Amino acid sequence: QVQLVESGGGLAQPGGSLRLSCAASVRIVSFHVMGWYRQAPGKERELVASITPDGFADYVDSMKDRFTISKDNAKNMVYLEIDSLKPEDTAVYYCNGRGTGRLRGREYWGQGTQVTVFS
Repeated sequence: QVQLVESGGGLAQPGGSLRLSCAASVRIVSFHVMGWYRQAPGKERELVASITPDGFADYVDSMKDRFTISKDNAKNMVYLEIDSLKPEDTAVYYCNGRGTGRLRGREYWGQGTQVTVFS
């Protein structure tokens, strides 16, 4: 059973940083792309960043400056670092994986981790 489990969310003050982690129950090379999405209260879920197994990272234009996606293939982990936190970063952050190989055509989501930025 493929699972993605996020961690690292919590309460933070504006200007601070957080690093979110996503642990995969399978090798992350089983996904042709992994990404972080977020959903703020009353808004639709939106893509933040994505990364391929060979390390190509892509960001939504508005997220390029303060967000960094990375991975550790050996640990089957994907990370999202958020710098210079703003109140508008408050959201549930989800890890996503789109399968390849035997997982081709399948999409997986974690349960989400809450990030709350407050003064």
